Formats: sequence, structure tokens, C-alpha cells
Amino acid sequence: MAEILKRLSAKFEPWRRFPRDPFLLLVSTVLSQNTNWHNTRTAYDRIVARFRTPKQLAMAEERKIRELIRPAGLYRMKSKRLKEISHVILEKYGGDLNSVLRMPYKKAREELLLLPGVGHKTADVVLAFGAGRDVLPVDTHVFRISKRLGFAAPGDDPDQVKIKLEAATPRGRRADAHMFLIELGRRQCRTRNPLHEACPINDLCPIGIRYLRGQPSGSRTR
Repeated sequence: MAEILKRLSAKFEPWRRFPRDPFLLLVSTVLSQNTNWHNTRTAYDRIVARFRTPKQLAMAEERKIRELIRPAGLYRMKSKRLKEISHVILEKYGGDLNSVLRMPYKKAREELLLLPGVGHKTADVVLAFGAGRDVLPVDTHVFRISKRLGFAAPGDDPDQVKIKLEAATPRGRRADAHMFLIELGRRQCRTRNPLHEACPINDLCPIGIRYLRGQPSGSRTR
């Protein structure tokens, strides 16, 4: 993993686009579910131009939220989630998520997972990029690539992948690993028809090695 990160960091730029406010980071992460970064950014810019706090979003008309976040897709479900999340943060934490982020990691993660529609990846993104915790959020790209590289078994679930991948990743580099593996998944290690010849770590990947040797990659490219 150290060599993988070395190569990917030379190939890709780290992201510098996370909101510093943990609530706005959570809003951005919810909007990013099942859509691309361009659509996420468009929807995020539109919503925060009108509503920037849990109180503002909790009091906003759901119809208006839907209208603003439409570019992100699934806007009916996401607008409902954002409003529900805002109500909980307002009522349970006084509108301030920083009190949660200061908790020990496991407790903070448990609290975030209690928010409506917040799953393991979303909670870990908030903790990694909002609280500086050394955790590795597992999204669909990270999940797929971890198995292709052999860090996780084909039948592992996301939590099992997270445990194994974090154990293999140098301390202090787990957020970087999350970002770089996602970029690799978007550009080369795609779900269908991965670009083996353009992959910067093809000689470190069992599937890439078979490709370089002229052998079919088989079903493990899934």
C-alpha cells in the first residue's frame, strides 16, 4: 500500500474541496451519494447560498430544498434526509456537530450513524475530513479496488474491507488512500472495462499483472 500511495500521489492531486464546517461537510456528503462531483458541487453551491445552518435547513420548506438540490439527483429523498438530519442536530446537539466530532472515534461514529440516512461511509468521511481522524472511508470505488488488489476477499462486506484496508495502510495516510483510490476508480480501475494499460499500479495488481502477461483477466475484473 505504501508503494501504491507513492505512485498514486505522483499521478493525482489530493482534493482540497471539503467544507470546514462539519455540518456543511455532512450536507455535501449526503448530496454526493449516487452522483458525480460536478452535480454534487452544483447542488451544494445552490443550497448553501440559501441555507448554511441546521436551523435554517430545518425551517426551510422541503419543496424549496428539492428545487435547490435537483442537480444532485434523488432530490426528493435527499431533501427529506437533509431536513431530518438538521432537525436531529438542532434538537440533540444544539445545532453544533463539533460536540460529536470531539468524542472518541467509536462513539462519534455511533452518534453520526444515528442520523437519518447516514451510513458508514458518510460517517467516516465526516470524521476523516471534518475531524482529522485517521480513518479510511469505503465507497464503491474503494470497495471494488480493494478486492481487485487483493487487500480484501471477494466475499468481504464494507466493514471487513475497511478493517483490512486500514491495517494495510500506513498511519496518517488513510484519508489520502480514500481520495487516491477513488480517483483511480474513476479514471482507470472502472467497474466495466478497466483501463489496465493506463493504470499506474498495474504491475502491483493481480489482475493487472495477468493483463500485462497477455492473459485474460477473467471474472475478477468485476
